[in-house]
Amino acid sequence: MTRQAHSGGCQCGAIRYRIAGELSYPHICHCRMCQKAGGNYFMAFAGTRAEDMLVMRGEPKWFRSSEPCGRGFCGDCGTPLFFRTAGSPYISVTIGSLDKPGAVTPVAQNGTESRASQFDALFSLPESPTDRSALPGGDAGILASNRQHPDHDTTAWPPKKD
Repeated sequence: MTRQAHSGGCQCGAIRYRIAGELSYPHICHCRMCQKAGGNYFMAFAGTRAEDMLVMRGEPKWFRSSEPCGRGFCGDCGTPLFFRTAGSPYISVTIGSLDKPGAVTPVAQNGTESRASQFDALFSLPESPTDRSALPGGDAGILASNRQHPDHDTTAWPPKKD
């Protein structure tokens, strides 16, 4: 468990949250519902008591992915943020939506019956840093037009233009 305070939010900054309590059972889930919800091979979650989490800005939209389970996301940019089972005192946050996702290390894998068969080989693929030079304007063009919220709390977002 991690005992520090955590903050996070969506990509566009419309939703920001803060967790005052612990994050527990950080894990990745390979189940087919999580694959569809994240549009990826898996989703990574960590739980906290719902009373220890506060949405500081915005209001997530919720999709009931099954009768007992709901998934919270940003209605503006689509970032998956939360998972909650009806009646549970806990809520899970997506580790990738935390401002410091590297501070949370998964301890388990769930839903392994749906794990993509090539998953184990992914980490042996050739590696390279992000190459934005082929994009219009390269890094300068991206930096000048970046709409992604920074990995820290802000008073307002997006920033006001001068």
